[in-house]
Formats: sequence, C-alpha cells, structure tokens
Amino acid sequence: MYEAKLESMGLKLPPVPKPVAAYVPAVMVGKYIYTSGQLPLVDGKLAYKGKMGCELTEDQGYTAAKICAVNCLSAVREMAGSLDHVERIVKVTGFVNSAAGFVNQPKVINGASELLGEIFGEAGRHARSAVGVSELPLGAAVEVEIVVKIK
Repeated sequence: MYEAKLESMGLKLPPVPKPVAAYVPAVMVGKYIYTSGQLPLVDGKLAYKGKMGCELTEDQGYTAAKICAVNCLSAVREMAGSLDHVERIVKVTGFVNSAAGFVNQPKVINGASELLGEIFGEAGRHARSAVGVSELPLGAAVEVEIVVKIK
C-alpha cells in the first residue's frame, strides 16, 4: 500500500545514494532499520548547499529535508525489499546547517516529517529531533536519518 501511495504522489525513489565516507546507507537489526544520515542528493549531486538563515531560506531547507527523507526511504526499501513491509516510522533525526541566530530547525525538518506522514499516515507519526549545527558534510543544508520498524 505504501509503494502505491508513493506512485499516486508521483514520487519515485532514486537508487540509494552512495556513501560519502566509510559507512553503509542502512543497517537492519532485528525488526528495525537504521539509516545513515542522508543528504539532499539528487542524481548524485548536492541539491541544497549552505546555511539556513544566510544563503538559504526555510522553504529551501524544507524541500532539502524532503529530499533527504526520500533518500532515507530508498535505503529502507533496499533493506526491507519493499516499503510495504514498514510497520512504523519510529524516529527522525534532522540536522540543519544553521547560521548564527537561526532557530527554526523544526520548521525545516518538517519537510521530512510531513512527507513521511503523508506516505505512511498514522504509521508515519514519529519521535523527532531537529538540531542546528555549524557545518554538515559537503556543505549540505540538511541531513536526515530515520529509524523504521519492519513487520
């Protein structure tokens, strides 16, 4: 049902982005999948680079967070075989490359949270942290990781 929901939304999951360092995109432990932090990569290129509150707007950050969530779902699908095996999105952690004084990290990470809610409905409601940081890999605007329980 979640795969069909993605299709009805016009979303196509890309291939899992290649890691930019020494790690794997996701690990399954028991019934849980833990994704590594995913950047807003589109076709292997960083789509949003810079700091919120300086080079980028909250709206751009929101879109970047959505892209990160899509990349997380690609890693989940690769591990689970299908998103239809997802029982629940358990936790989302979002890191926002923030200029001094930028305090709207939760609004930026809503891009990931709201997308997951739209796809998974009640099963997409999750615990969350939204953290402002001074730098992210490759200068990315946002990084998101998720924990998913599989049926």
